[in-house]
Amino acid sequence: MFPSTLTLPPPLKPGDLLYAIAPSGPLREQEAVKKGIAIWKNQGYRVEFGSNWNASCGYLAGYDQQRREALIQAWGNPECKGILCIRGGYGATRLLEDWDWQITNKQPITNSKWLIGFSDITALLWSLAKVGIGGVHGPLLTTIAEEPEWSLQRLFDSVSGGSLTDLQGRGWGGGKTRGVIVPANLTVATALLATPWQPSFTGTILALEDVSEAPYRLDRMLTQWRMSGILQGVKGIALGHFSCCQAPPGISSWTVEEVLLDRLGDLNIPIVSNLPFGHDGENAALPVGQAVELDGDQGILRYI
Repeated sequence: MFPSTLTLPPPLKPGDLLYAIAPSGPLREQEAVKKGIAIWKNQGYRVEFGSNWNASCGYLAGYDQQRREALIQAWGNPECKGILCIRGGYGATRLLEDWDWQITNKQPITNSKWLIGFSDITALLWSLAKVGIGGVHGPLLTTIAEEPEWSLQRLFDSVSGGSLTDLQGRGWGGGKTRGVIVPANLTVATALLATPWQPSFTGTILALEDVSEAPYRLDRMLTQWRMSGILQGVKGIALGHFSCCQAPPGISSWTVEEVLLDRLGDLNIPIVSNLPFGHDGENAALPVGQAVELDGDQGILRYI
C-alpha cells in the first residue's frame, strides 16, 4: 500500500543531469522530442539520452531487456537526478514482471530521483510509489512543447520544490475531503488491479484520465472497479480529460459524460470533473502520493 504520503526526491537545481528514456512505445515524434529536450535545457538542466531512446521492436521501444536496462542505468546512476519519459503508448507494465526498484544492478539503490510522465507511465509511477517514492504525473518529452506557460511552470515547480496553484474544474457536489492523490490513466490502472502493483486506495483521492476509449469500454472498466470494491475506500475522485472517447458515428451510445456520471455519481463522495490534466489538452503536473484537498462544491483540486 502507499504510505500516508510519499517521499519526494530532492528538489532539482540547475546543472542537474536528467536521463531521457523510452520505457513504453517507440519514438515517432522526432521534432517533438527535440523541442522537449530544449525546454528542459532552457531551465538549466543537462539532458542525456538513455541507451534505448531510439530503439524499436514492434509497438515497443526495444525488447523488454533493452528497456529495463535503460531504466536500470538511469536509476542506478548517482549523477542522474531525474528520468524524463519520452512517450507513452504501451510496454511499461511488461517491465514490472520480477521488477524491484530496491535492487537494480544487483546492489541496493538508495538515491531516489524524479520520474516524470503519464499515460502508460502510470505503471512505473505506481510501482515506484509502492516503495514509498513519489514521481510526477505530467507531460512527456514528446508532449511538453504543447503545454501553456502556466503548465510548464507548474511542472518545474513540482520538481524544484515550488508551491502549486489550485486547479479548477467542475464540481459535482459532495463537499470537501482530503487524501493522498493517486493519478492514473484509467486503462493502464485497470490493467494493474489485482497485481502486486495495485496500491491500497483507502484514504486516497483518485485522479483519472484517458484517451481513445469508447464510452462502453470506459463503462466496462469503471464497472470492474465498482465490482472489485476498490472504490469503497476512495475519499474523492478528480477527473481530467477523456479525449477522443466518443462513440463511432451512427452508433447508439451514451456520451463520455453520461458514463462517468452513471458509474461514479452514486458514490456519495466529492467528485470534480473537467480538470486540466491528461491527453489532448493542458496536462497539469500532479505530484504522486501527496496530500490534497478536493472541493466537490467549488470544483477545486488543491495541494496542501
